[in-house]
Amino acid sequence: MRRYLNILFLVLALSVACVPNRVQAMDPVTIAILAPIAIKAAQAARPYIVRGLINLGKGFVKILKSAFGLVFLPYGLGKMMFAWPWGGFRSGFIYTLKGLIAPFKMLFHTLLLPLYMVGLEINA
Repeated sequence: MRRYLNILFLVLALSVACVPNRVQAMDPVTIAILAPIAIKAAQAARPYIVRGLINLGKGFVKILKSAFGLVFLPYGLGKMMFAWPWGGFRSGFIYTLKGLIAPFKMLFHTLLLPLYMVGLEINA
């Protein structure tokens, strides 16, 4: 075990010690020549970027919906414990199951966020 920790420490130390060179500024003439080209490229990419941000927002809505599903867990447990004399055990059990599934759905939607951004819809 100690050997693995030493190897991990060595890798981390080397990754910190081997930082890349700093970026140096371009001369103003080159920037002046390339600015109109960069503006045209940004204008051409704008619809795709906007569509990607809209799809990203839809993905965040799915994540929030599954995060709010976590509320079902304590609600279902409370309903199973306190409302069972009046027939609330079954519905409380269903809410508890929904609450137990919610973190996994949230993780699933979080991992698929890059796919949502490019426009792939996965209904789960």
